Parts: sequence; structure tokens; C-alpha cells
Amino acid sequence: QVQLVESGGGLVQVGGSLRLSCAASGVIFSANTLGWYRQAPGKQRELVATITSAYRTNYAEFAKGRFTISRDNAKRLVYLQMNILKPEDTGVYYCTTMSFWGQGTQVTVSS
Repeated sequence: QVQLVESGGGLVQVGGSLRLSCAASGVIFSANTLGWYRQAPGKQRELVATITSAYRTNYAEFAKGRFTISRDNAKRLVYLQMNILKPEDTGVYYCTTMSFWGQGTQVTVSS
């Protein structure tokens, strides 16, 4: 059974930072492309960043220069370091293997 469990969300002020983590089980972790998506209230889920098994990364335009995705295959973790947070970054952040999804973690950026 595949499980993805996100953590690290919370309330942060504008300009602050958060580091999200996602623990995976039940998948061949190292072989998967992993990603982070987010969904703001009333909006569609959108891509934030992905990282391939070869550590190639891809970012949405809004994430470039502020967010960093990384992975630790030995620990079966994928991370999203988010800096210089803005109110529009508020939403639920989801970890995915592109086939399976976590339950999400809430990020709220207060102005």
C-alpha cells in the first residue's frame, strides 16, 4: 500500500520560510519522479516543482528562485524548501509520485 505523508506546513509571516517534508512508503522511491503541487482556496491544483530519479528539477514560474525541491532516497523523503513566502503561496501542499498523492499540508502566509 502506497502512503505519502506530508509535514511541515503551518502559519508563517510574509517573507518567512517553511520546509515541507514528505515521507513515502510502498513505492520504489528512488525510481520515481516526485513532485509538489498546491491548491489555493477556490482554485485548481497547480504544479509547484518536480524532481526526477536523476535529480533533474522543474519549477513553476512562481517557484523559481524561492522554492527548492530535493530528495533523500535513503530516507525516502522529498522536501520543499520555501523562502520569501507571499500571501499568494497560501494553500494546501500535496506530495505526489504522479500516481499517488498525499493528504496535503496547509501552508498559510499572513500579511
